[in-house]
Amino acid sequence: MTKFSANIYFIVQYILISDMRISIIGSGNVATHLGAAFKNAGHRIVQVYSRDIQNASLLAYHAGAEPIDDLNQLNPETDLFIISVNDDAIITIAKVLAKHQKLTVHTSGATDLEALSAIIPTAGVFYPLQTLSKNKEVDFFAVPLCIEGVDEEVTTKLEQLARTISNNVYRINSAQRKILHLAAVFACNFPNYLYGVAQQLLAKHQMGFEMLRPLILETAQKVQEHLPAEVQTGPAVRNDENTMAAHLQMLNDEPELKTIYSLLSQGIIKNDNHQHGA
Repeated sequence: MTKFSANIYFIVQYILISDMRISIIGSGNVATHLGAAFKNAGHRIVQVYSRDIQNASLLAYHAGAEPIDDLNQLNPETDLFIISVNDDAIITIAKVLAKHQKLTVHTSGATDLEALSAIIPTAGVFYPLQTLSKNKEVDFFAVPLCIEGVDEEVTTKLEQLARTISNNVYRINSAQRKILHLAAVFACNFPNYLYGVAQQLLAKHQMGFEMLRPLILETAQKVQEHLPAEVQTGPAVRNDENTMAAHLQMLNDEPELKTIYSLLSQGIIKNDNHQHGA
């Protein structure tokens, strides 16, 4: 292929991707942000499905699409179906979509590609690695998009589509994605739970959570430039036994929190010892 013909090929592929007709199955957090990202990138959202027509209508209104609450109403002229629902509903919905024989992806971090490919020949995964809430805007171009396809043709098509809405696109297989999802739980969901624990502790003593926000922000900013172990602070990394003992005593009436405190402190100590070859 000459340089000229290669350029023509990529231009044609871009036109085909930019003219893709997309229908979104789901109206939750991920579906909402994907819908907005695709619309902002100039893609055509054909339909939005939800069991609750009001939820479908809200997302469809913002995406310029048709809302439906019956999968039998799906427009067969759609080029891509995006299944963005709870993991336990993916296979059920895929079986309904199979008759259309169209490119179909799910957005789950924990579900194998095979869950779709066993039902639909042209299947893939389009997983955004970000915590998303409907009422919080996100710069989607900064969101890592993890894509996987049943073959190179599907993978390339999804990669091209992903690059129209994100500057961070990764080819990640199902096994890698499961590890990534697990890591994300440790990096996002667990810390957020601990923020809640901290808020409750403060509230019991008439103090506000806003006092901790600068600390949380500084901690998050540090790991943008350093590995977490390099910037670990606190009594455990200092092996300050007196302070840790005092903290545990303060948690005598909170046995679950006392256990969590002990486990996390021991984990920090072991990790620090490993880092320093102890």
